[in-house]
Amino acid sequence: MPSIDQAHPSSPPLDQDSRPASHSPVAPGEIAVGVVIGRASEYFDFFVYGIASVLVFPSVFFPFEERLQGTLYAFTIFSFAFIARPFGTALFMSIQKHWGRSVKLTAALFLLGTATVGMAFLPGYETLGGAAIVLLALFRILQGIALGGSWDGLPSLLSLNAPRNRRSWYAMLGQLGAPIGFLVASALFLFLHTSLSNADFTGWGWRYPFFVAFAINVVALFARLRLVLTDEYTAALEESDLEPIGTREMLRKQGYNIFIGSFAALASYALFHLVTIFPLSWIALQASQGINDVLTIQIVGALVGIVGTIASGWIADRIGKRTTVALLACLIGVFALFTPMLMNGSAIQQDAFILIGFALLGVSYGQASGTVTANFESRFRYTGAALTSDFAWLFGAAFAPLVALGLSARFGLAYVSVYLLSGVVCTLLALRVNRRLEDND
Repeated sequence: MPSIDQAHPSSPPLDQDSRPASHSPVAPGEIAVGVVIGRASEYFDFFVYGIASVLVFPSVFFPFEERLQGTLYAFTIFSFAFIARPFGTALFMSIQKHWGRSVKLTAALFLLGTATVGMAFLPGYETLGGAAIVLLALFRILQGIALGGSWDGLPSLLSLNAPRNRRSWYAMLGQLGAPIGFLVASALFLFLHTSLSNADFTGWGWRYPFFVAFAINVVALFARLRLVLTDEYTAALEESDLEPIGTREMLRKQGYNIFIGSFAALASYALFHLVTIFPLSWIALQASQGINDVLTIQIVGALVGIVGTIASGWIADRIGKRTTVALLACLIGVFALFTPMLMNGSAIQQDAFILIGFALLGVSYGQASGTVTANFESRFRYTGAALTSDFAWLFGAAFAPLVALGLSARFGLAYVSVYLLSGVVCTLLALRVNRRLEDND
């Protein structure tokens, strides 16, 4: 009987011996640099919005509501980007088919940076009224479309060109971008919140990270274009069948793999926003700690998450990627049971929730992406990996801060445990279904 980590026989992994003889090997380390830079810049943009939706947006864009309701409105708009991501993937896959990878990537990252910096120039509710909220929602949707369109296939290429016995190690490199992006965003907000008066921070200081996001995107754009536009990388992508496929054809022929992959990552993706954005919002509303203290412990937590992500590669190379994801899902389930006690407790207990959560997140998230993408036929892997990531974020993370804060504020923190446990159940069921499909094949 095949093991839980056996790849689908229709898409055997590539190694040095299976590459076409005419193809020069691509150094995994060089691909990894492009992957980390690209993902860190994208998620920096996203987490800048996430932190601002707690610290600033309730008073700037929803001053007519109490802080709780204003934060929930900001979290609602937060989810719009994740809803828009699959549409962005479909749109920019079409652009790549007609005009090429360079046009697609340049347009997507320019749109991402423009939408982010647009928020920096956006006047508040007191100036524009309801139009300010509409424009904020529009910019957030554009962020999602752009992030969906920025898929470059480098994580898949990295996995296919990695040594056979170190594929999980190289796979986690693509996941490092998210905790790094959160770390940089948190550090920048901490610096501004500490250095400025409350009036200056609310008036103009919060806009600075959005300007920085545009500059980071420009640097990331050139770093990634330098990789994906060379003849060597173009040949590697084409020889690995990493080319765009029409979304309708993709869903019709391999849709089940997309949804199995999305749900297989659910526990990890749900936990991501429950240890990053949610604790900041809950503690700010409860006033149980100072904002600077929370941002500081979240920076430490991000460092813990980075270490955990790196460790996940070592662990998964020894016990298997899917075994790692399943084991961590069980540990996340145990962690979920302690959520009410920790988040309703002292500052030390709340800090423990953040740090333990980041440790579990690092190991689980490090291997969550691409858990079942080996099941895709080779020519579907490029588009399939992009859509699987889109739907994993949509199902697992898009509504996590909104649901967690809304339920906990109205009914208690026990409902956050239930929410996270539902993600654990979905992950374990998806891995089980995937195992059954492999056994049948």
